[in-house]
Amino acid sequence: MKVKHSVSYYVYQVFNTLILVLVTLSCIFPILHVLSMSLSSSSAAMAGKVTFFPVDFSLAAYKYLIKKKDFFHSVSISGWRVLVGTIVNMILIVITAYPLSRTTKQFPKRNVYMSFFALTMFIGGGLIPTYMVIKGLHLLDNFWVMILPGAMNIWNVIIMMNFIRGLPKAVEESAYLDGADHWQTLFKVVLPMAKPAIASLLLFCMIGHWNSWFDGMFYMNNPNHYPMATYLATQIINNNQSMTNMTPEQLALLSSLSEKTVRSAQLFISVVPILIVYPFLQKYFVKGITVGSVKE
Repeated sequence: MKVKHSVSYYVYQVFNTLILVLVTLSCIFPILHVLSMSLSSSSAAMAGKVTFFPVDFSLAAYKYLIKKKDFFHSVSISGWRVLVGTIVNMILIVITAYPLSRTTKQFPKRNVYMSFFALTMFIGGGLIPTYMVIKGLHLLDNFWVMILPGAMNIWNVIIMMNFIRGLPKAVEESAYLDGADHWQTLFKVVLPMAKPAIASLLLFCMIGHWNSWFDGMFYMNNPNHYPMATYLATQIINNNQSMTNMTPEQLALLSSLSEKTVRSAQLFISVVPILIVYPFLQKYFVKGITVGSVKE
């Protein structure tokens, strides 16, 4: 049986589709422009001829970056930061969210801890006091300064906590009846059912670490310790390409390039890992956020 819809339904569908198409294009066009700029000649880039397709196709910018060790060194630092930081984040999120998801009868001090954690979301320590604490802990110019200060995001804990609270209680109770303790219940029962929330938070943590630039610039005095985002930020702020420690071959290649093509190539390379990872986690993303986003 064919269902008849009202005129307002079709109007809504048209406008909804149009808005989604515009939003999609607004996300795709900047990436396409950066890619086209990186694949264009320096003269075309400087003349402003490049829009969404390469002009005078050239791989010179990527050939230059392949020989630029400091850029790929910063990429490797960001890679390690994403790997270590995400693991630390997820461990702390899970072991904090699970006890907070219990009832006050199971965990009498739950509301006290929840209030304390929630307070930190609205009241920060301030930039200078935080810097003094990190300096006192001898974390300046240390890899762990990019991991430990933001190791546990309370908003992510709340998402995970509410997701766990929405899981069927009968499954957990059956595990307890079979003799499982809290650790066994967490790892063998709760976490397998919490895959959507875990995948969503993994994506949040990975993107957060990959794109973070401020802590590297603020706490790292040695440019060799910069993560990729900080390295790119310094290139944009300085508005020039450093010619120190370059080989004659690199200098010759740089003379045929423009700052726009090199910077665009760097930006596109920085986006590629996220574009690769996101499709694998996207199927869990909506469910993980919608189920766990309602605060109590």
